[in-house]
Amino acid sequence: MDELQKARAEIDEVDAQLAALFCRRMDAVKQVAAYKHKHGMVVLDAAREEEVVRKSSMRLGGQKEEYGAYYEDFVRYLMGISRAMQRRLIGSDTIAYQGVPGAFSHIALKRLFPHSAQKNCKTFAEVVKAVESGEAAYGILPFENSYAGDVSEVLDLCFAHAGIRVWEMYDLPVVQNLLGVPGASLSGVTTVLSHPQALWQCDAYLKQLGVKTREAENTAAAAKEVAEKNDPSLAAIASQETAGLYGLQVLAGHINQSENNTTRFIVIGRECRAAGNRFSLLFTVDHKAGALARVMRIIGENGFNMECIKSRPMKDCPWEYYFYAELVGDIAAAGTQTLLHELEAVCRTVRLLGVYTRKEVAYERYTEERKPTHEIDNAAARGQL
Repeated sequence: MDELQKARAEIDEVDAQLAALFCRRMDAVKQVAAYKHKHGMVVLDAAREEEVVRKSSMRLGGQKEEYGAYYEDFVRYLMGISRAMQRRLIGSDTIAYQGVPGAFSHIALKRLFPHSAQKNCKTFAEVVKAVESGEAAYGILPFENSYAGDVSEVLDLCFAHAGIRVWEMYDLPVVQNLLGVPGASLSGVTTVLSHPQALWQCDAYLKQLGVKTREAENTAAAAKEVAEKNDPSLAAIASQETAGLYGLQVLAGHINQSENNTTRFIVIGRECRAAGNRFSLLFTVDHKAGALARVMRIIGENGFNMECIKSRPMKDCPWEYYFYAELVGDIAAAGTQTLLHELEAVCRTVRLLGVYTRKEVAYERYTEERKPTHEIDNAAARGQL
């Protein structure tokens, strides 16, 4: 047996021992999860985890200098796996979202965390604060719409709050509907309420309808206001699911311009995943010619496909900008670590914002047809549409 075969045989033997120890460790994790569930404790105990990492590296003794950094990564990865199982077993970590029940953020939350406790917040900033403080394990925030573009406030919050990480991205196909109180008619609607992006997504339809528009905090808040005021001249743009929640009827379905209207949500937490097929970066560069070009060149030379890059103004530094980039790749791969080290050398600041795997789900549309539905007996509405 040559040296390579001997080394591989040794690795196989150690791996067999690790497998048995891993199962033993996960059995203990189950007990921890049961205790936390019984006593209403959150899964992540950051102070405890840092203590575990510190003590673990000390166990290496004389080999700490050679293997310490690698072993710490190994321990952190194990703890990430443990947290994931605890959350699956407990299934009750609080998830924060902006808006009220029926908002698209709420719909996305129910798809991703169907059994978790929910905390609704008035603003995006409150969602971030709830996650940072540990009041919520995760937060759901709209990040981008395929038709209306970025939710810039959310990206700015990610940049401003260094402790926030993107845990997951979730694409939710969006079907917008015109909702009114029972008995309302399309011809009687004079004012339509909704979130600015929803109004923009349905702009062509609203112009044809010839109505006034008014912005609301979100689509569900608009529906709630229409229901509470019980005014047949008011209508809201929201989902069919929201109509059911607030006792409204669908006056016209599928009124958004884009057939593939999709909103991308991010799940934020206080830590990154250990692995995924995408990762995102936030970085700044010196305000000099060629600074951004150097970053782009490094990304390309390391063989990474950059699917997206965006710039946003730095509020405290007039005419300077920070950048957001999404790259395809595994953060755990050696090539990714090389990339990050090279970027650190040319960027003023660089931060790993998130690691995730893209997820898409089918969303039940109100109608399969592209043409908006409406009351066929209303001659005035037919004339407008």
